[in-house]
Amino acid sequence: MKNNVRSTLLKTTTGHTISVTIFSPEKSNNKSIVISSATGVLQKYYSKFATHFSTLGFTVYTFDYYGIGKSKTKNIKQNTADLYTWALDQAAVIKFAKQEQLQHKITLVAHSIGGQLIGLNPEIHLVDSIVTIASQTGYWKYFKGFYRLRMIVFWYALIPITTPLFGYFPAKKLGLFENLPRHVVYQWRKWGVHPEYMFSEFSDLQFSNIKCNVLSLSFPRDSYAPKETVDWLASKFTNTKVDRRHLIPEDLQIEDVQHFGFFREQFKDSLWQLTENWIGTH
Repeated sequence: MKNNVRSTLLKTTTGHTISVTIFSPEKSNNKSIVISSATGVLQKYYSKFATHFSTLGFTVYTFDYYGIGKSKTKNIKQNTADLYTWALDQAAVIKFAKQEQLQHKITLVAHSIGGQLIGLNPEIHLVDSIVTIASQTGYWKYFKGFYRLRMIVFWYALIPITTPLFGYFPAKKLGLFENLPRHVVYQWRKWGVHPEYMFSEFSDLQFSNIKCNVLSLSFPRDSYAPKETVDWLASKFTNTKVDRRHLIPEDLQIEDVQHFGFFREQFKDSLWQLTENWIGTH
């Protein structure tokens, strides 16, 4: 089945514009998928996953959060976006997807911080199912051994020292991900040093209002989202059924997945198939 790809600029409720890519199928199954990226990961990383699902009949939307990738419209030092801004980006794309295809059921596929932003998304009621991939709390005490030390250094040294120095978080220079606006990392750090993470700043979050089915996936040897951290976030969906799965690669006879592997094409016949089957029944 063929598909076509187009890009557009979408204005959000904050007044800025973000870049959205739409993967349209040749023959629609009347379902849409919105992919919400991990921190500092560009939408192009998800293009093979999006292309695959569009060949199955889904209309798929990817986007870059404001301040990175194709949504970087000004000097990053002047960018005032924070994580709430990014949650409104997620909301804007979901609303856009619904307006484009009114009859479609929408699945939000949220990677890492994308699943956290659900709590701040005022349009989350528009989705019909949610799949979170390694979405977690970043509170450092949920990590163990070397990875706990790495989180401590990240929250207490890397961000506080480098961000004022550069005027933004120089993630590329550190070999991490895309550079981030300073208010994004300052707010992220504020959460990461508190046991209640984002709940320490926001008491009225959307997690408890969600009624649709949720699939929460995690993987062993994911140093950015250990099982306990994903369990924590999954527990916040208090008024719906959460299908919580910690998938063991050896049991599925697949290669290691860790934090970023899920969206690699090599998992088309395993993890992607599992996701398609779950969406089909939920």
